[in-house]
Amino acid sequence: MGSELDYNIFKLGDFKLVSGETIPDAFIAYKTFGDASSPAIIYPSWFSGAISDNEWLIGEDKALDPRRYFIIVPAMFGNGQSSSPSNTHREPLRPFPNITVKDNVTAQHRLVTEGLGVKHARMVLGWSMGAGQTYQWLTQYPDFMDLGVPFCGSARTSLHNQVFLEGVKSALLAAKGASSAGSAAGELAQAYRAWTQEEKVAGLKAFGRVYAGWGFSQAFYREKVYETELGYKNLEDFMINFWESWALSKDPENLLTMLHTWQAADCSNQEPYNKNFELAMKSIKAKTLVLPGKTDLYFPPEDSEYEVQNMTEGVGKCIPFPSVWGHWAGGPGESKADVKWLDDRLKALLEDEKWLLDTSQLE
Repeated sequence: MGSELDYNIFKLGDFKLVSGETIPDAFIAYKTFGDASSPAIIYPSWFSGAISDNEWLIGEDKALDPRRYFIIVPAMFGNGQSSSPSNTHREPLRPFPNITVKDNVTAQHRLVTEGLGVKHARMVLGWSMGAGQTYQWLTQYPDFMDLGVPFCGSARTSLHNQVFLEGVKSALLAAKGASSAGSAAGELAQAYRAWTQEEKVAGLKAFGRVYAGWGFSQAFYREKVYETELGYKNLEDFMINFWESWALSKDPENLLTMLHTWQAADCSNQEPYNKNFELAMKSIKAKTLVLPGKTDLYFPPEDSEYEVQNMTEGVGKCIPFPSVWGHWAGGPGESKADVKWLDDRLKALLEDEKWLLDTSQLE
């Protein structure tokens, strides 16, 4: 890991996973903003996102102000910066081990406590899979933080969300002549082999086009927001230069690793909850502001409302983003109106955590 990196590396050693497998010489990538003596905020990365893809929500004009907080952005396993198929040599050639959200948060907790000396966090927050990691923090280490803000994400992956992910997974694998063995089940049993360059390109383009139907809402497309707000010439220009371009910048094995983490996500699948989802939600102690996207096609507000309903009274509040941007309402910063909406609520929450007594400022 050379000095040219704009992030840091925390070495985990041989890291044992929930699956029983081990990542040898594992490491977690991270970046910090602000002074270590300030109250800590933990802000994990999202599906396919690099550390830099979280920076749109950090700044001196934002709620996540480095002058006031010590902001820690850890990268997920599989994102290409932390331990991933693309940067981990495995001999003989075989698939990367299955990673859970709990594996990620266990590693992040070690980074935060052992590596950075943080004993308590003011807030944990995240978008999409970052929201799933936020829920994992809230249930795995319920006394560690004052506040939690999962936005456009979920505490467990719904069946419908698993089906969506089967679509993108199957499109990717088809280019290699492989098939999905089912949700969170990898490839259909066959001798594992590496990808050819042609298979990567074809698979990633297909992956991007399937994803395009889910990332934004019907209203986003109906109103042609990709033209009016994002500046694309037409739908095909958007498909090629937004979606295919995004997918082609990724490694297919990295995507499959993170996709497994997403499909298998369930913060109640750990002790002491043993898949009792309602108990897991009830055990959250931090004040939790849940912000789903009103038009999010795979993390709908109904799922978020159920999460909050099962929290102890006075702990949770659910407010949907009033946006046509679908899942992208929560990031990564392309909708200026949605960025302001989110940042305003984070500011209000950080300034007065008694927000449950008077939520008028948050609505």
